[in-house]
Amino acid sequence: GSLPKWVVNRVSQFVAPKAMKKIYKAGLKYPEWKRKHDPGYKPWVYPEQNTLPSVSLTELSVQHADSLENIDETGLTE
Repeated sequence: GSLPKWVVNRVSQFVAPKAMKKIYKAGLKYPEWKRKHDPGYKPWVYPEQNTLPSVSLTELSVQHADSLENIDETGLTE
């Protein structure tokens, strides 16, 4: 079900700022970490380093947010 708006608003006041602080602190340490962990491996810059399988464009489809509102998941298993 849906969460009440007040719950989302209340949680976002505390959780979001804490998460952003942690992400910021991790970002400050990233250059040093990357120097120690395969500094030349940057598949986001050098696509030839990517080892993930490619997805065929025919397998992709456009989905609009309004079509995702009423998805029946009752038959799915966890």
